[in-house]
Amino acid sequence: MRAGRAAPGPPYGVFPGSSLVPAAQRLSIIDRVIIKSLVTAVVTLGGVGLAAAPASSATTGIAWAPCAQNAAVQCGTLAVPVDWRDPDGPRFDLAVARRPATDPGARVGTLVFGPGGPGDSGVDRVIAGNRFSAEQRRRFDIVSFDPRGVGRSNPVVCSPDLLAQRPSPVLANQAEFDALLAYNQRLRDDCRARTGPVYDHADTLSMVRDLDAIRAALDEAKLTYHGSSYGTLLGEQYAETFPHRVRAMVLESVVDHSVRTRDFLDTQAVALQDSFDEFVAWCGGTAACALYGQDVRAVWADLRALADRGELRDASGKAVTAFDLVATAHRHFYGPDWPGFATKLAAMHAGGPATVVGVPPLVTAVFCADWSLPVRDYEQYASYLRRTAKSAPDLRYPASLYAMAACMGWPQPVANPQHKLKVRGTPPLLLLNTRHDPASGYNWATNVAHQLGDRAVLLTYEGWGHGAYTRTPCVTTAVDAYLITPTPPTTTTCPAP
Repeated sequence: MRAGRAAPGPPYGVFPGSSLVPAAQRLSIIDRVIIKSLVTAVVTLGGVGLAAAPASSATTGIAWAPCAQNAAVQCGTLAVPVDWRDPDGPRFDLAVARRPATDPGARVGTLVFGPGGPGDSGVDRVIAGNRFSAEQRRRFDIVSFDPRGVGRSNPVVCSPDLLAQRPSPVLANQAEFDALLAYNQRLRDDCRARTGPVYDHADTLSMVRDLDAIRAALDEAKLTYHGSSYGTLLGEQYAETFPHRVRAMVLESVVDHSVRTRDFLDTQAVALQDSFDEFVAWCGGTAACALYGQDVRAVWADLRALADRGELRDASGKAVTAFDLVATAHRHFYGPDWPGFATKLAAMHAGGPATVVGVPPLVTAVFCADWSLPVRDYEQYASYLRRTAKSAPDLRYPASLYAMAACMGWPQPVANPQHKLKVRGTPPLLLLNTRHDPASGYNWATNVAHQLGDRAVLLTYEGWGHGAYTRTPCVTTAVDAYLITPTPPTTTTCPAP
């Protein structure tokens, strides 16, 4: 089932590494930290590019001031412990932003948005505002944050030169396997030295405590939350840790944190192959496709063969690998941008220079602390790729192979290892997923829904791409109504246009 044995998931209410402290005492520690932060209100505005602001209010714990990028949005910081096991120890500033409700008379409360990635900036999302419907902006103060290790919140910093040397995640032998492990160790040492103590405390369970501190600082008795992509893991683990502090929770593009190394790769490969199959079907029936009338799978196979032989080059003459092609497909399926992807394939197949895009940025200090994905040696690694080649015959492996490769050699046990969710005592949570999602596959959404049981309702958008909230009025209206009431929708499916 899996390569090696990961440490068991933390029991309910337990800090990583603090299993000897009674649960009731641990929660009181959290509350003590929050109370202390509200009383002392030690808040700064450094690093967010803000104008000077008055001293923070003891009723909020956050000093708000107009954001430099958008004066209609308020920015601030909240001081939280680097290590929640040491609440009186060193702190750092968590960057937050708030967009006040446009209709104060109809205001329901505060909606906290959990950004994805890991690596997305929630502050930027709130400043831009286009992620939220007019009804959400009318009825809620919308708040988000840069998670620890990201953006303005003590970001993980690494040598650009060293990052540029990252080996391909597609390995050919034990020597390349060993070289990747050695590189990962050098990169970890470099990033840790440049980042400071937050590097070793960037896991999502630590963010759960950050999120609860934000809730308390906003003076909200219960949390109203919308997590997107990787932000769903934060929501899932918040609901598991603080079930009675949840008012409403939307988990969009669901992450399944129960899968181990083999199943992580398999489920991701199945999701990406599904999106490729949908692209091929669209191209076969759409005259606007640049490959219309051609055998799309054969064109793709030709390009992969050229890449494998080192004969596919970009405009600068640099070799383009088969993994580069897979990563390019992955990114084009996010939208999805099928016309753009077909045009690129057609141009490359006609002999033009290869045009590819890289994998999205990944904050390994977060991801590798959340996922135990051990690989014993090259033989085991190769066995995993043989499996994914069967699950994804056109692609051979998922683009997320780079995430597993980036974590190879990570010290075990990780801070927040995978486990099946055990959520008790929350109101019904709303899961939202597209049927054909290349990154958070529908298989993950159904698996998480099964783990949550009667605590969850799954709303399916019968379409394509990563993310569903803004796809159609059917989805947007159902999500907004749930957050406002909060009552789960009676419909469980929304058609694609």
